[in-house]
Amino acid sequence: MSTQDTTTGSLPTIEEIQEAFELLEDWDERFSYLLDLARKRPAFPPEAKIDPNRVHGCQSTVHLLVDVEPGAGGAEDESRLRVRAESDAAMVNGLIAVMMALYDGRTPAEARAIDPRAVIAQLGLDEHLSPTRKNGLHALIEKIELLTRHA
Repeated sequence: MSTQDTTTGSLPTIEEIQEAFELLEDWDERFSYLLDLARKRPAFPPEAKIDPNRVHGCQSTVHLLVDVEPGAGGAEDESRLRVRAESDAAMVNGLIAVMMALYDGRTPAEARAIDPRAVIAQLGLDEHLSPTRKNGLHALIEKIELLTRHA
């Protein structure tokens, strides 16, 4: 994967998140880190909190936007995805931050080549999330994949 050109500001890259997870010794520390990531997420536009942007299948309320910024001169292969999302649950916002680090700033082709389930497994999230959080995370991934397929 290429280096991200991201507008997420203070969010770390997915590689930095993976390194942090390796350094943190237990799941309490990793969950605290996810909560820190949640606070670093850029603000979601209030006017985008509408039903078409809602991720269904999540226990908490989650809204998602995936936009395509055209590249220099309108070149399609240089266009970049802008992924923004927000939940009413702090922990879910941490999971959203991980997904933003994974997808935001990528080209549509790069996004389609990502295996988010492998990243989730590598981070150990599937083993440590409640079934409802896990279902919600997978619903978020499915909606991102659907939107990037058409980008």
